[in-house]
Amino acid sequence: YLKISKLALAFAIIHSKPPGKSSKEYTEHLAKTVSEQDFGWKWKVEVLEAEVLRLRQELLLNRICPRFRLENNTSAESLLNRESINPTSYSSQLEDSGCDVSNDSAFDSLGIASDFHQSEHNVRVPPLNLCHSSKERSLTAPVQFLQHLLEIRKLSEGGILQADFSELENDSFTICNSVSQLLDGLTVFYNNPKFPVSNFLTEAVCALVSLITDPKLSNHVLKKCFKKLEEFKKNLIQIILRNSSVNRFQALHSVSQTLILLGKNNVLRNSLISLLLSEVRQFAEQLLQAHQVQSVYDITQYENIFPLCMILEQLLQNETEESNISSLDYEGEEKIKFLKNLDQIILHLSEEFPLFSLYLWRVSVLLNSAQMQ
Repeated sequence: YLKISKLALAFAIIHSKPPGKSSKEYTEHLAKTVSEQDFGWKWKVEVLEAEVLRLRQELLLNRICPRFRLENNTSAESLLNRESINPTSYSSQLEDSGCDVSNDSAFDSLGIASDFHQSEHNVRVPPLNLCHSSKERSLTAPVQFLQHLLEIRKLSEGGILQADFSELENDSFTICNSVSQLLDGLTVFYNNPKFPVSNFLTEAVCALVSLITDPKLSNHVLKKCFKKLEEFKKNLIQIILRNSSVNRFQALHSVSQTLILLGKNNVLRNSLISLLLSEVRQFAEQLLQAHQVQSVYDITQYENIFPLCMILEQLLQNETEESNISSLDYEGEEKIKFLKNLDQIILHLSEEFPLFSLYLWRVSVLLNSAQMQ
């Protein structure tokens, strides 16, 4: 039946083709026309799906807190009677030189960490700026929704509004889709970052980090979006490892700081430590094998492994500084694999790869010291 249908279609195309065009040209023209129609329908469906999600977001916010209104004249801003925080301008950022990646006081080139710490001490979440790029437009709805959710949380904590966050349990679709859209949009940006970065993308990261570190909201989000967050972390790690552009270090530093901020959540931190231990261990074993047989190793991957080592070390140090040793003292499979034969690996690599060997040793010391507590 399928063969007969294809043959009938071929005859129909041949008989209906206009003069001056070959059957092949006419077939390609018809295929292009159909694909354009399909693209148009897909675009319309995407627009309608986005509108449905926006309406569901508004409905969920209204169920959580009926007094909260998204209109400007009755917004929570009037309840607080406070001026909105003006986000820091990053217009003075220079194009990446490929060198300046060690400015710890700024914490990162995007200004994410400084904005995040600032938002922890203020009730109002900064309002969204107008965004112009297509990447930013796709993030507008989820970022607005999460910012309003955080705003209700702050207002309810201060006794200004009454809110029922158990409603998040009854509408997993809305919270899951909103977080998924945000994570997908950030992944697209980190795959091809543009500098200087707009304030909007900084606000998007701040909203995500505030959400997963909030004691009341984070559990709801982790229940519904844990797999998506794990996928996001894996994507960021691979972005660091696979980036081979010459002028890449500012971008890698930005991704690294986002991973460190995600590690502020205890659940995400432990799984992130396991992922990093696995990647660093596998690279160390590959490097040892290449060194023993005197074969060529990937110098780009060797350079890119250091951001992962620094993230891993900082996450382990943060645990120690917070005096939360018990949460770190886990006998995970990746920890056992990492420490196994590590002394021998360091011994064989220390002469030719001293810096990498030093990082391996420092990580092992942090792991062992936690275990001995």
